[in-house]
Amino acid sequence: MAGNNSPQSEAEITLGLLKAVHQDQALTQRGAASELGVALGLVNTYLKRCVKKGFIKVRQVPANRYSYYLTPKGFAEKSRLAGEFLSQSLSLFRQAQRDYGALLSQCVERGYSRIALAGVSDLAEILILYARDFPVSIAAIVDDTYEQKTFLDIPVVSSLEAFEDIDVIVITDLQNPQPRFDTLAKLWPAEKILTPDLLEIERGGRTTAGRRA
Repeated sequence: MAGNNSPQSEAEITLGLLKAVHQDQALTQRGAASELGVALGLVNTYLKRCVKKGFIKVRQVPANRYSYYLTPKGFAEKSRLAGEFLSQSLSLFRQAQRDYGALLSQCVERGYSRIALAGVSDLAEILILYARDFPVSIAAIVDDTYEQKTFLDIPVVSSLEAFEDIDVIVITDLQNPQPRFDTLAKLWPAEKILTPDLLEIERGGRTTAGRRA
């Protein structure tokens, strides 16, 4: 990875660094280099880029050390990159099936039967097909960027205002999952917005806690 300067490898290093910082604010550059399997100088370069772009902030702590933490912009970028890699991954179906299976089981346990999806994507297609094995119905997909009126025979709408009987919303947006969640969270209770672990969405202090909300 260190010897590959392609755009994909750069995105992979950035995603790895954002993940490492999120998991450990006391992370050192040497520790990040070891975790990512890249040179220390490369970590320093990418760290500076992330700070400049507003993804990471640096705070000096005692003993001349530094603490790194993600900004809201950093959380959104981490989520976006994770979705980007998933869309190219051969393991997408397996991961999505596992995560959405767990979320659908949670819906059944809680008595949620009418579900809306947030985002037209390969994830939405997987969930729609998998939901046929559960006593639930997909009422609509909210996506203001999709030009067609339906997706796999499911209505696609720009907002959910006309759907008053929706029990829960499941995030299926691969391109911008964090902004999608943040927008919905201003309109819906957090416990009514479910997020799969694979999208790594930050839910007010912890990542992809949809199954435990």
